[in-house]
Amino acid sequence: MRVITYGTFDTLHYGHILLLERAKAMGDYLIVGLSTDTFNATKGKKAHLSYEMRRDLLLSLRCVDLIIPENTWEQKPDDIRTHKADIFTMGSDWEGKFDELKEFCEVRYLPRTPRVSSTAIRNASVKA
Repeated sequence: MRVITYGTFDTLHYGHILLLERAKAMGDYLIVGLSTDTFNATKGKKAHLSYEMRRDLLLSLRCVDLIIPENTWEQKPDDIRTHKADIFTMGSDWEGKFDELKEFCEVRYLPRTPRVSSTAIRNASVKA
């Protein structure tokens, strides 16, 4: 089974790693759609690390098999078909927002890791 997920993964943390490991455990091949710097800009986000640095960090994880660039919100159905994904998964903070993808594959939302978030990490570093 092939699993696909998406994210920016800018401040890669324990919660991200648990999410990626749980995603990989759903199948035997994990594809990560990594938001490009240009796409992040259209979302009003600026990553602290470049796309290339974030890609390299994710590829260093044993659970990640393939990184693909996420350039638009709309590309997900094509990615699912192109990479023959059986399962699409995201964190529970996205619950219900990708249900339209059930037409292409199974959709699962994973619980977030309590008390761990990129926003909290960024806010803590600003205060320091």
